[in-house]
Parts: sequence; structure tokens; C-alpha cells
Amino acid sequence: MDRQQRIIQMFNDISPTYDRLNRILSFGIDQRWRRNACQAALKAHGRPVRHLVDVATGTGDLILCWREAGRATGTPIQQVTGVDPARGMLDLARRKVKNAEFIEAPATALPLEDEAADMVSISYGIRNVLDVDGALREFHRVLEPGGHLLILEFMSPARPGLVDRIGRFYMSRLLPKVGAFISRDPEAYRYLPESIQDFLTSQALVEKLQAAGFEMVQVKDDTFGISTRFVARRPQREA
Repeated sequence: MDRQQRIIQMFNDISPTYDRLNRILSFGIDQRWRRNACQAALKAHGRPVRHLVDVATGTGDLILCWREAGRATGTPIQQVTGVDPARGMLDLARRKVKNAEFIEAPATALPLEDEAADMVSISYGIRNVLDVDGALREFHRVLEPGGHLLILEFMSPARPGLVDRIGRFYMSRLLPKVGAFISRDPEAYRYLPESIQDFLTSQALVEKLQAAGFEMVQVKDDTFGISTRFVARRPQREA
């Protein structure tokens, strides 16, 4: 089993406790981050969403936040597709989220036609994709010109400060113990802080987005930079 498959299997293993742990470990703030990000992306989009594709959808949390943000902003979201390579996560999403299609597939090989969507999102999942460049190319491919991409992720700061040191202590010392106690999977919650530490800085991810053909709309930190949102746009075709 290669490294990417081991990561997928890890998420299958922790899927039964995943939602509960997210709420406990983030003190519930993760839902606010999602809602704020969805509202920002809808504002940038400026029109009803014809087809939303949520990649690494997990248990479908972000889809629910998209729908809540759509109601709050008066922006209809018509067709919804959730994509994830972890079958255990998708089983939970299908029970939790109604009126959506769910597909088992990786971010680097989306089983969708070119320009099939006008909104693509991925929350706290891009760092779990080993081929980030390949995933960003897929997002660009399935987005129609003028469509938008929303990425939410825990990022490594370019210049660590006091808040980051406190966050690192929490992530490296406390989170693995709490996560292991509830999920009974210590390896998974050792992986989480390591994956954040090993991931890109915000600027490096912006550069990869631009190299994949996106133009940046917004980069915004939440809660002292613990979570960062990236809103990007596939440019309109040149006349």
C-alpha cells in the first residue's frame, strides 16, 4: 500500500468519530470557518451556483455549510456533487446530506467532464493530497471559465510568532492525546500536526494556484492564522 492509500485508509478508520472530534478539537470554531468561507466565495461568484463540486468532502460538512450560506445570501445552489476517496466517509455523508450525489474518487482524477462545474471546493483536504499540482489542474479542468475555487486549509506560517507556538504546542502535544483517546487511533492524530507542519505556506500555495491557471480573488486568515481561506477564479476565455 503506497503512502496516498495509507492516508485514505486512515480516514476510513477514523470516520465513525470524525465529526465529533472535529467539534471537540476545534471547540466548534471549524463550522464558523466553513460558513464564512462559503459566504465569501458566493459573494465573489455573484450569481446562483449551477453545479457545486466539493472535493475531499468527508462526511459532507462543507456541503451543509454551502447550503446554509446560500440561504443566508439568497444564492441558490442547484446541483451538488461530493467527491472523496474514503468510502467510510462517504457512507456517513450519504446519510447526513440529502439531495446530493457522492462519488468515490481522488482529487487528482475527478470523474467529471471538462467545465462541468462553476464552483469547486475543498476544506482541510488539500494537504492530504500528495500531488497538489495534479489536484489543482483537475480543479481548473472541471471548472467552467469564470467559475470559482474555494480552498480552506490549516497552513504553516511564513514567520512563526507567539500564537503559532501556542498552536503548535496544542497540535503536537494535546491534540494527539485527545484524538487518540476518542478515536482509538493514535496514528491518525499524530499525522494531523505533522501534515500541517510539512505542508506549504500560504504564498507557496498561491503560487501553485497561479501556475495551474487560476487568478486569486481572496486570501484570508481566520483565528490568528489557524485556518486560511483561498478564493480563486478560472479566468474567462479570451475573446
